Order: sequence, then structure tokens, then C-alpha cells
Amino acid sequence: MDISKLGEFGLIHHLTDDLKPRNSSTLRGVGDDCAVLHYPDKEVLVTTDMLMEGIHFDLTYIDMEHLGYKSAMVNISDIFAMNGTPRQMVVSIALSKRFQVEDLEAFYNGLRLACDRWGIDIVGGDTTSSYTGLAISITCIGEAAREDIVYRSGAKDTDLICVSGNLGAAYMGLQLLEREKTVYYQQVEEARKKGRQALEQLAHFQPDFAGKEYIIERQIKPEARGDIIARLREMNIRATSMMDISDGLSSELLHICEQSHCGCRVYEKNLPIDYQTAVMAEELNMNVTTCALNGGEDYELLFTVSIGDYEKIQEMEDVKVIGHITAENLGSMLVTRDGQEFALKAQGWNPLKG
Repeated sequence: MDISKLGEFGLIHHLTDDLKPRNSSTLRGVGDDCAVLHYPDKEVLVTTDMLMEGIHFDLTYIDMEHLGYKSAMVNISDIFAMNGTPRQMVVSIALSKRFQVEDLEAFYNGLRLACDRWGIDIVGGDTTSSYTGLAISITCIGEAAREDIVYRSGAKDTDLICVSGNLGAAYMGLQLLEREKTVYYQQVEEARKKGRQALEQLAHFQPDFAGKEYIIERQIKPEARGDIIARLREMNIRATSMMDISDGLSSELLHICEQSHCGCRVYEKNLPIDYQTAVMAEELNMNVTTCALNGGEDYELLFTVSIGDYEKIQEMEDVKVIGHITAENLGSMLVTRDGQEFALKAQGWNPLKG
């Protein structure tokens, strides 16, 4: 169905009429000029992300449903990174005439799957036209007791540096997707020279993802680590600082060190790296440690805890201690497997860098 047949408000009704609030803090969701929220005893957490076609995603290799899921998860992850609980989401989209109603239905299906996963209400947003491709802006609203909020600025000397999951997998998934995209377009160019029949055969082109499914999923379907937050609470472990890993471990860790006025030592041998990540790095002749330090979009949690919590952290599944916080004058360093030290550099994703 062409979107123009519904119009802006018709499209909004089509996509959101069956949304029912599930959080007591949601007094009124979609349908008025503003959503109405009520937080009597909690601090309100607000985060927003903008995703631009050609910069943050490529519709050559991500479908609209996965894009909706990922767009929601990257925002939800920010709320968890403050030790908060996500409650509401506002979704705005600018799109060109090449999109149909069915494309937006798929996008909202992905959004709903992510929001249902964590009990979040979609309470509003905006839809408009675009001449430059698809643009997505999502705001996630959460809550936390004042004493529970974890900032980037709380790390202290001797604190342990921990990460959830593994590192570099999403970046390696992106490299694989880009490689297969290049192969496809090379075949298109060759087929054009041979004629229509050769082009028609390309309709059955299948990228080579065999044995690499995990890193593909890490790129197109990231998961916010609310499970880690819940486990920390269950075990009565209080993180002293925390971030999610969106731009790369080295960049995020340097943010914590800067805002906490401290240094750090991270040990190469302790970096958690999945087997498929290592294999893909070897295939592409890339240094897997560099990928783990600087590859973005893992959306794992990076956090510090008191050294007194070491035994508790050791009991946690899918969490690994990768180093420790030091005094600021000792700098932020990577300790290699052979004991050499190199200064950490922020080489992760920077969308505004020339």
C-alpha cells in the first residue's frame, strides 16, 4: 500500500492503534499532543539516538524489521547503562516515497519485539517525508532511584574493570556484510556486460555467511544487556561506573577514565573474543585485539566494581574482569600478552570525524 493513501495521521493510527500502556508511569500514550508520564518517587532518565541511512545502517543488508529492533535496542541499552529501568519510547521517522506501508509495518514489528522484550510502552513520535533516505530518531525514557543511578564518573583506584559478553563480533559482522555486498556489486557489473540473462540469474545470489551466523546476528540484532543489570542487583553488586559499548571498548573506557579522573590497565589476554570473531579477523588479515578494542556496536556493558566484589563477579556468567583502575598519573594502558604497555587510544566509531 502506498503511504499517501493513508496520510500522516492515518499511518500513525494504522501502526499504533492497538498499543496499550503497560507501565503505571504511562498515564497517556499515543493519541494526544503529548504523552503524559508520572514519576512520583524516581529520577527520570532520558536518552535519544538518531540513525541515518548510509551512515548508521545500509538497507542492502538489513531488513526493516531488524532495523526497527536494532533502533530500539541501542536506546534501551543506554538506560541499562545508567542502571535504570526503561519504561517508554518515542519514535520519529523521516522517509522517502520509495517506502510502502508494509515497510513501516515491518519496522514497527521490530520495534514492538524489542519493547515487548523489556516491557516498554511506545507513547508517541512523529512521521515526516525525506528527500535523502530514511532517518530514525528514537527517545527512550526510564526510571531509577537516585541512589541507584550509575554514572561514568564513579570509578576509583583499584576498582576492577568488567565487560559483559564478548567484543568485536558486531564489527566483524559488519566487515563480512560489506565484503559480500562488494562481491554482489562486482557480479552485477560483470553480469551487465553479459546481458539480461546473466542479470536475471543474480536474483538467486546468496552471500557466503556459512559458519559466521553469530557475528552477523551481533551486527543486525544486538541485545541490550538488561539481564546483566538484573544479575548485578540480585548479587548485591554496586557498579561504581558504567557505560554501554557502542563506539568501541577503548573509546568508552577512556570516557570513564576522563570523567573519573583516573587511569587504567587493560590486559590483552583477558579480552573476551568469540571464535567466529577471531576467524573472521584472520580471514581479513586484521588484528583481532584491535577489533575487540575499537570495533563498535557490541552494546555490551563496560563497568567497574570495587575490588571487594571480585569473588561475586567471578560467579557471574558472561562477565569477565579485563583489568583495573589506577591513579590518573599512571595513564590508560593496554598490557599485551608479552607484558608490554601501550597507551590506549580512542579509535572507535566517530561519526563527525573527517
